[in-house]
Amino acid sequence: MVTIKDIAKLAGVSPSTVSRVVSNHPRISIETSRKVKKIMEELGYHPNVMAKSLVSKTTHTLGIMLPRPAEELFRNDFFGELLRGVVTQATRMGYDLLMTTATSDQDEVGTISRLVRGRRVDGIVLLSSRRDDPIISFLQEESFPFVLIGRSEAYADALMVDNNNVLAAYDATRHLIAQGHERIGFVSGPPNLTLSHDRLKGYEKALAESGLAARPDWIVEGEFLQESGFRAMSFVMGLPERPTALVVIDDNVAFGVMRGLSELGYRVPGDICVVGFNNIPLAELASPPLSSIDIGTYQLGYTAVQALLRRVQGEPSLQNPVIIPHRLVVRDSSINPALKRS
Repeated sequence: MVTIKDIAKLAGVSPSTVSRVVSNHPRISIETSRKVKKIMEELGYHPNVMAKSLVSKTTHTLGIMLPRPAEELFRNDFFGELLRGVVTQATRMGYDLLMTTATSDQDEVGTISRLVRGRRVDGIVLLSSRRDDPIISFLQEESFPFVLIGRSEAYADALMVDNNNVLAAYDATRHLIAQGHERIGFVSGPPNLTLSHDRLKGYEKALAESGLAARPDWIVEGEFLQESGFRAMSFVMGLPERPTALVVIDDNVAFGVMRGLSELGYRVPGDICVVGFNNIPLAELASPPLSSIDIGTYQLGYTAVQALLRRVQGEPSLQNPVIIPHRLVVRDSSINPALKRS
């Protein structure tokens, strides 16, 4: 049976160095790590993860709490790209991932509690932020390492990776104002999400600075689904006075908005302009191509794991919150045809 001592002898390093290579310790050089792993592979050595966990009291596993309902999450390309960033960095650092979700509000804390108190994971990644989130309250009380992709209003000291969503929505709205629009609506997400609150705030700020009204009947709440955007158009376009442009909280919702407008006989951008968020790959392929705020979705997930592992390993945070920059990608859906001709 091959042991760590055998590997160390052949590699010309100490057994403790081999152990550090196995646990992907950041202070081991790439050259040494490659050398040791090559010998391990040649000898068919596989570390006993369970035994190592008992000794080190770590699992080398991170938990991911999926927003509810989980089936809706996998229908939104944003979360796929976010998880790609999470998986890439976790894998690079030698960590496995354990995904979980709850069936109800009442079961959420119980689900997280089983992971935390059962010591099944070393840290938790929360993929979304809600106002008055009981999961964050529980993790704070337990002093358990976690990172929030989003912003917590109640716990300013929580580890957070986010965008400046107020500024992002402000930029999207200002773009439409620059296109000559004065009647601008907002298709929002669930009101209990911090994201929805922040983007609505940015939208309202841009309108106020330009002396424009944020009319309540032009602000529609829904879910992060195409169907939600589609249904919103039946209401908005049925109003006596309709907006000529829309800021939409998510690209998938924006696709539903554009489909709804098309079925009602309205042209984008001829009759109404649209800007979305997240700049998913399909935005460029939409008809017309969708203008969107690129929030660096992959980088959000990647950076969140980086920040969490620093916390797990007892290293100080470089900054908190970490703000990932955004940029507006302008495509045909938000270009005022009248300005384009002039």
